[in-house]
Amino acid sequence: MPADSTELEEFGAFPAEDSLREGPGQASIEPLDEETIADALVRMGAIGTSERPRCQPLAGDGVSSELWIIDVPGRRLCLKRALPVLRVPQHWEAPTTRNHHEFAWFRAASRILPDAVPRLVGQDSGHGMFVMEYLDPRMFPVWKHQLRDGRADPAVAAAVAARLAQIHNRTAGDPEIARTFATDAIFYSLRIEPYLIAPTRLHAELAGVLGSLAHATARTRLALVHGDVSPKNILIGRRGPVFLDAECAWYGDPAFDLAFVLNHLLLKCLWNVSAASRFLACFGRLAETYLDLVAWEPREDVEARSAHLLPALLLARVDGKSPVEYITTPRDRDRVRRVARTLLLNPVDRLHAIREAWSAELGRP
Repeated sequence: MPADSTELEEFGAFPAEDSLREGPGQASIEPLDEETIADALVRMGAIGTSERPRCQPLAGDGVSSELWIIDVPGRRLCLKRALPVLRVPQHWEAPTTRNHHEFAWFRAASRILPDAVPRLVGQDSGHGMFVMEYLDPRMFPVWKHQLRDGRADPAVAAAVAARLAQIHNRTAGDPEIARTFATDAIFYSLRIEPYLIAPTRLHAELAGVLGSLAHATARTRLALVHGDVSPKNILIGRRGPVFLDAECAWYGDPAFDLAFVLNHLLLKCLWNVSAASRFLACFGRLAETYLDLVAWEPREDVEARSAHLLPALLLARVDGKSPVEYITTPRDRDRVRRVARTLLLNPVDRLHAIREAWSAELGRP
């Protein structure tokens, strides 16, 4: 039978249900149009009261936020507003105050690596939105699109790893960062519950190990975590990778970021089978580059935590609240489940062992 919350009680309490709901002073959601967006831009000081921007929803919009392209004289901007209920098949709520923390993550990261984030224009935290520069995809292609097309360059993977490690290094042990990003309830609702708890409803035999991982992750607070280091959220610019979508920003375990991005490189092997060997090469290069730069703790420690998390994240992308859209056949879903289950029940401490297990699965008839 599916696992429920009582089966996880032995691991301790997560944020109370009430802490995940919108409270007084948090953003209310009203329809956006050119007039309301113009009013917001005026409040941010981005335009004058007489200016009238041209606005249009970004094609495809987002799973967790509304995105609008804004044209004002001489520049193009992007407005982002968090949704209280995510656009996924399963019901998934998250506090819209995450928009404020995403803006803060961009600001913190820009002080470390200015070219690694979009330039910020302004914030209207009372209405749960902010505006940043719009990065033209012709100049800043999405890494996911490159990988889809088989363009898997280990040098790009290394650049992603280097920037991620630098942000973790520079924020590790920083008490001000820890206070600013004490976002446990948001991280629980966006990552711990949908990725580490939700799969237990289909895999009751894994409730113990997944519950232990969930609580160990929630208790580990070492550095500023992005929380959604996915190829869809990384643009490849001339000056290096640019990170987007930091809605899950949290002062926590950097091993989560490493495992999250490596997980995507494994899954891409089922999307573009002909490029599988290149994806695995990117996996190895990204992991080694990142681990070589770890300065806040022994590299073996963060690698072990990443290796323990990675199979859980694999399983989550077929049986959690946010399954990837490109794994569609029962055979491929079963391959993910087989490897994930084996590694969850027989954990390894080294990432190369996970790569080898996945490579062996890909070689199965």
